Amino acid sequence: MFTNLVTQPKNRSNVRLYFGKKYFTLKKHLQLLFGKHKFATVNHTLLPHKCYSHKSPLYRKLKNVDMYLQTNKVVNLGIAVRKINNVTIKPGETFSFWRMVGKPTKRKGYKPGMLLKSGIVSVGTGGGLCQLTNLIYWLTIHTPLTVTERHRHGYDVFPDSNRTLPFGSGATCFYNYGDLMIKNETMYTFQLTLQITDTHLEGIWLCDKLPEFSYSVYEKDHIMQSAFWGGYTRHNLIHRKKYDRITGNFVDDEYVVENHAIMMYAPFLTEQGVAE
Repeated sequence: MFTNLVTQPKNRSNVRLYFGKKYFTLKKHLQLLFGKHKFATVNHTLLPHKCYSHKSPLYRKLKNVDMYLQTNKVVNLGIAVRKINNVTIKPGETFSFWRMVGKPTKRKGYKPGMLLKSGIVSVGTGGGLCQLTNLIYWLTIHTPLTVTERHRHGYDVFPDSNRTLPFGSGATCFYNYGDLMIKNETMYTFQLTLQITDTHLEGIWLCDKLPEFSYSVYEKDHIMQSAFWGGYTRHNLIHRKKYDRITGNFVDDEYVVENHAIMMYAPFLTEQGVAE
């Protein structure tokens, strides 16, 4: 079903990477500056209804990753959360992650955190902000809001130890053209509240009136495959079941997104020797 959707990684020269980044960064600046968007703003008056909430742990023991990088990540998350917390999206408005957060720099207080480049763990200023975009994306696909820009993780770096959400249910971010953008095409007003506790990053979508439907997100057609060039790839579809919020009756099964990634570890095998 997913054959040949992930190509062999290409080694690009530093010159090409440098000018490519400059090009896409400028293109994104122009899009945000001259695009026909009405952007969401922060409003500290909280809306009355909770639409959906979730939290993710701040610390995980990851192989070959120093814990100080996760400590720094929490600092970075705190800076970004203060920029976004209580952002309110009225009908017709759009939320842009990078437009609100801005460039993560040392001058703003950001610390070196874990970054993933071509599937390799590295260190960079502001590293770890993907946890925030992951959370916001997961919250959003449980609402009627429309995700207009989302970038999937191109590499599956760590095995599924303690994974609680489906593979591919997050959104990576990289300044500034790896953005997460959400548009409110409904008649409701939504507000995102965020906080960091001692152990978790927590988020809630609030709304002025509860939407007609609720959602349950799940994965289907998950598969791990060996590629002709010698590596392994991983694929799935993310769907959501739609329910009438009042009666609880099932209404529809909606496609959300599909994911394709290069695996950076050997897949687990069942007792029969078949990749899970």
